[in-house]
Amino acid sequence: MSLEDPSRPEAEAAPVGETADGLDYDALEALLGDLAIGRESHINAEAFVVRPDQVEEALLTLRDEAGFDHCSCVTAQEYEDRYESIYHLRKYDDPTQEVGVVVPTSRDNPVSQSGNEAYRTADWHEREAYDLVGIEYDDHPDLRRILLPETWQGHPLRKDYNQEQPQVVTLREHANPLQDDHRGGEDSDTMFLNIGPHHPATHGVLHLKTTLDGETVADVESDIGYLHRCEEQLCQQGNYRHQIMPYPDRWDYISAGILNEWAYARTAEDLADLEVPEYAQVIRTMSAEMCRIASHMLAVATFALDVYGDFTAIFMYAMQDRENMQNLLEDLTGQRLMFNYLRLGGVAWDLPEPREEFFEKTRDLLDDLPERLEEYHNLITSNEIFQMRCVDTGVLEPEVAKSYGATGPVARGSGVDYDLRRDDPYGYYDELDWDVVTEDGCDNYARVLVRMQEVEESAKIIQQCVDLLEDWPEEERTIQSNVPRTLKPEPDTEIYRSVEAAKGELGIYIRSDGTSKPGRFKIRSPCFSNLQTLPEMSQGEYIPDLIASLGSLDIVLGEVDR
Repeated sequence: MSLEDPSRPEAEAAPVGETADGLDYDALEALLGDLAIGRESHINAEAFVVRPDQVEEALLTLRDEAGFDHCSCVTAQEYEDRYESIYHLRKYDDPTQEVGVVVPTSRDNPVSQSGNEAYRTADWHEREAYDLVGIEYDDHPDLRRILLPETWQGHPLRKDYNQEQPQVVTLREHANPLQDDHRGGEDSDTMFLNIGPHHPATHGVLHLKTTLDGETVADVESDIGYLHRCEEQLCQQGNYRHQIMPYPDRWDYISAGILNEWAYARTAEDLADLEVPEYAQVIRTMSAEMCRIASHMLAVATFALDVYGDFTAIFMYAMQDRENMQNLLEDLTGQRLMFNYLRLGGVAWDLPEPREEFFEKTRDLLDDLPERLEEYHNLITSNEIFQMRCVDTGVLEPEVAKSYGATGPVARGSGVDYDLRRDDPYGYYDELDWDVVTEDGCDNYARVLVRMQEVEESAKIIQQCVDLLEDWPEEERTIQSNVPRTLKPEPDTEIYRSVEAAKGELGIYIRSDGTSKPGRFKIRSPCFSNLQTLPEMSQGEYIPDLIASLGSLDIVLGEVDR
């Protein structure tokens, strides 16, 4: 194809006047005017095709005039005749209102305009697209590899990538990384400080390249990719029915296995039009909230360790409560970490027998939780040292958080009232009584408060699920729907779906190529976008504040790098 005709011939136009959740796509097409040179239907939303030299104008139009203030994901992929970027746009006020912006480029010259001026989160997403697929983005502020070494040869997600080619990674010895930095003149008190990538200090193998001006942070750059395992390519090599589900447990590998599994299950089930029995939805909801509590307990434990080094009391105290929840998850799934419990169309098996014993253990844990949380507040949030370290540090203003695509407790700690369990309901959440927790502090302290209060809300959800499951008629306990042995969605069917994982919006984009395996599988990690906010939170503060801000993000590098 040529840039004079960058349309997608296999895409079908949507019926005139089609709307989704009150969104009038005809009006959006009229708003874009000549910027939209094509239109196509994805399962989750309509998408408009724009020229590669008009990306910024199209994104700004949709952001400023149509209210799409959340760029949740950018997907890059390769076809036989072109490369393509897809910007998945949503609204923080109503994430069910979605639209896609499709940007095709020629195979000979895969160059597209950057969307960074419209959404700051596009910075890292486009760098990943360049790194793995090889699409270049004009006017990008820092277009270079993000997961692989800068000297890497080739782009691993391209069809012609040679996995056997030799790679030479040069070692620059005795180089001063600040030799070209003259921001303060010859008398500058500028210093370059490496933090990481040793594991204990940085919540994973993360390298922070930190520039200090005196004792304050002038700049910090996150060097990621040490744990990159090409999970997307692994998923593209597995079939929908059985071989992909074990992988999501390994993204956020410490706590959110079932939440991760649900992201894939929701996407694949909508892609293949699979039903999930109501009984299985209740079990999914209960187990997902158990994972959320386990995740938040670990977040609180490690954050207290980061801020004032209390290992014996607070860290071990929180780990004990996390272990109690892990015991229930082990009873349910048979596994302690990599659960592999969800199945397309339901769950792997029913509740453990005797059921009464499982319900009793769950209720005992929930009954003890309020008293335990009160003790946490006495130990942590009421602690003067903790308050001095966290209040008014790591400030992330709401509009900045939105621009970077922040979600989960990071966004809700900045007053952004966004939770997919309520705003884009799935599972059994819309049938239960619970609240979305937000705090307006915008600082490290607020993010801790959000997580601790979310533990209470998760406990309310689990309690209601237990009550429902206990009274569920035995003859109606269907754990799986009838799913075909082999799933082959229609070719060029595309979908983006997401769930509210413990750390934020975990989304999956899948494009079917008509076989039993995805043509493209893209993972939208909440940790990836949340980590991108770290410089905004840290500039002008001290090194201890930087460490506290990093801890408050609650990232897991297995999910950042994938």
